[in-house]
Amino acid sequence: METAMNSQRGRSFMQVLCEKYSPENFPYRRGPGAGVHVPAGPHVSPMKDRLNLPSILVLCGCGISCAGEESEIAAFCSHVSELDLSDNRLDDWLEVSKIVSNVPHLKFLNLSSNPLHLSVLEPRSAITFSGIHKLVLNNCKASWETVHTLLLELPELEELFLCLNDYNTVLSSPVCFQSLKLLHITDNNLQNWSEIRKLGIIFPSLDTLILANNNILAIGDTEDTMARLFPKLRLLSLHKSGLNSWEDIEKLNFLPNLEEVRLLGIPLVEPYSTEERRKLVIARLRSVSKLNGSVVTEGEREDSERFFLRFYMNVPKEDLPLRYQELVRKYGTLEPLAEVDLRPRCRANVDIHFAEKVEKISIRVDQTVAEFKKQLKNLVPLSAKNMRVYYLDHEAPFGPEEMKFSTRALHSYNVRDGNKFYIEPKLK
Repeated sequence: METAMNSQRGRSFMQVLCEKYSPENFPYRRGPGAGVHVPAGPHVSPMKDRLNLPSILVLCGCGISCAGEESEIAAFCSHVSELDLSDNRLDDWLEVSKIVSNVPHLKFLNLSSNPLHLSVLEPRSAITFSGIHKLVLNNCKASWETVHTLLLELPELEELFLCLNDYNTVLSSPVCFQSLKLLHITDNNLQNWSEIRKLGIIFPSLDTLILANNNILAIGDTEDTMARLFPKLRLLSLHKSGLNSWEDIEKLNFLPNLEEVRLLGIPLVEPYSTEERRKLVIARLRSVSKLNGSVVTEGEREDSERFFLRFYMNVPKEDLPLRYQELVRKYGTLEPLAEVDLRPRCRANVDIHFAEKVEKISIRVDQTVAEFKKQLKNLVPLSAKNMRVYYLDHEAPFGPEEMKFSTRALHSYNVRDGNKFYIEPKLK
C-alpha cells in the first residue's frame, strides 16, 4: 500500500539519486571525472556514504516530484555541474529551487516535460538559479512571466530552450538580457514577425536564433530595423516556416553579421528542384557562408549567381529581383547556355557488309554481341555460332576489330551512326 502511494505521489530527487548511483548500480571508478566518493558526515547516513556521483547527473523519467532532504543533496551534489531532470513530475518551482540551491556549481539544467506551469515562480525562488549558463524549459508550458522572472535572476545565462510551449505571442520586457547568445524557440505557434521583433529587443546579443516549425508568414521589417534588432545574429533557422516571398529571403541580407541560414521546408521553394532551390537562395544571400548545414564555397557561390542571372534573364524588367542588377554589375550580361543532350544514345544506324551486299539497319547499342548476332541471322545465311563479326570505326587507326566477346555490350565499342560491320563465315 505504501509503495502504491509513493508511486502516485512520485519520488524525491534524493531517493532516486540513491537508487541510481548506489555502488551496486553505479560502481566506483577511479580517475579524473569518474565521480566523487562522499564519506560519512554529520548530515549523511551510513546507507548513503558510499554513493559515487559523476559531475553530470541524468535523472530523466524517474517520477521525481520533490526535492527530498536538502542537507543530503548539499552533501552529495556540491561538485555537480550538469543536471537533467526532464520528463519527471515536478510541478512546484519551490521543489526545483530546493534542489538547485544545494547544487552550487550547477551550470546546465534541463527541466523539459515537467508540469511546472501548475505553479508560480516566486522571485525569491528564482534567485537560486543565478549560476545557470544553459537552461532547457521545453514542453514545460512555462508562461512568459515565469521566463522573465527567471531571466532577471540569471545574469550569466547564455543558452535558453523554450520549444513546444504553445507560445502564440512573446511578452515584452522592460529589461534587456545581454548575456543570452542562443535561443531555441522551435515548435511553437509564432506567426507574426512582430513577435520575433520582440525577441530581438529582449535579447540584443543573440548569436543563434532557432525558429524552426513556427508558421512565420513574412518578415515585416525594413533594412534599418533588421540591423538594429539583431546586430550580432550569426545563425538563423527558419525551417518549416510559412515564408512564401523571395523578398522575405532578401531581407535577411539586412542582418549585418548573418553567416548561416537554414530554410528547408518553406512553401516558397517547393516548386523548384533541389538544385534550383539551393542556387536561387545562395545567389540572393550575398554574405551567407553556410546554407542548410552545408558550406557554400566560392565556386558554388559563383555558379549559383551565374545560374540566377540566366534563370531571370527573360523576365520582364519590372519583375526582376533586386539582386539581379547587383549581379549584372558583377558579371555583366550573360549569354544563355547552349543546350546539349547528354543522354546516352540508344540506337545507331549502321552498314552491314556480307559478301558483296550492304544493308543499312538500325541497331540497339545496349545489346550484347551475342544478341546482335541473333539479329544478324535475319540478314545473312549463317548461324550465330558460324558467324564472325568485325566492327570498323572510321576513326580507328588499325582497321576492323573482331567482336570476340559475346557478353560485351555494343556501346562499349563506341558504336555510332555510319559505322560499318563486316560479316564472314567461320573457317572449319
